[in-house]
Amino acid sequence: MNLILQSLNPILTQQAASIQSIAQLSGAQQIVAINDNAVRLEDVQCDAKILQAIQELCLTAQFDVYHGPQAQLSDFKLVAMDMDSTLITIECIDEIADMQGLKPQVAEITEAAMRGEIEFQESLIRRVDLLKGLEASALQRVYDQRLQLSLGAENMLKQAQQAGMKTLLVSGGFTFFTDRMKSRLNLDYTHANVLEIIDDKLTGKVIGTIVDADEKKRTVEKVCAELGISPQQTIVMGDGANDLKMMSIAGLSVAFRAKPVVRAQANVALNFVGLDGVLNLF
Repeated sequence: MNLILQSLNPILTQQAASIQSIAQLSGAQQIVAINDNAVRLEDVQCDAKILQAIQELCLTAQFDVYHGPQAQLSDFKLVAMDMDSTLITIECIDEIADMQGLKPQVAEITEAAMRGEIEFQESLIRRVDLLKGLEASALQRVYDQRLQLSLGAENMLKQAQQAGMKTLLVSGGFTFFTDRMKSRLNLDYTHANVLEIIDDKLTGKVIGTIVDADEKKRTVEKVCAELGISPQQTIVMGDGANDLKMMSIAGLSVAFRAKPVVRAQANVALNFVGLDGVLNLF
């Protein structure tokens, strides 16, 4: 088993003492530089108590840490991602609500849903209802003025696509944004909620099946079946409780800037580095 440590800072030059402490604690046989910001500690001997101590050290040093066997990127054929607060930095519905002066009310419901305190379907229905009467042009303003890709998103996707992997964006957000992400990033598949718009205004309703945790999992399974692969050949990335079901069937689950309940269940948590930090695991 190996430990992979990552940081936003040059890890061997600026944080060498922390690396050496973790190497000694883990009984690592060798320290291998992956790049300026990541190292692999090979053949470590970590029981649960030692691993917990290492994780606490890493948190203090602002390292992301992964404990596991050496994997190959070629083992994976699909990368599936949540959109809001994973592929992009914002929660689109919160920013849409801000156009109505309702961001605090909507954001409070969003946070409760992401922590798993209320069911996603209920939360979405309540939040979208608050948007009733908003001019549809607000969606484009959010896209143009507020939507930004998460750190490392473009590099992660570029490397995955060059490795021959297919890409899926599956979101509890809205097709207005996933459609634009698909075109912008050359994604293979997208699935999200459809906002009802009549006379250029939001009606406060969504059309069709709500993309909740179960629908996200079904979508990953459906795309895997279409590609003729197993879900174990999938990397799934998310941040909220409604991502846990699709993450649970993945060969590698990645919690990105995630809620504690998600970090606790994921194979790897990226709290500090970008989405492309997943590439350093291979």
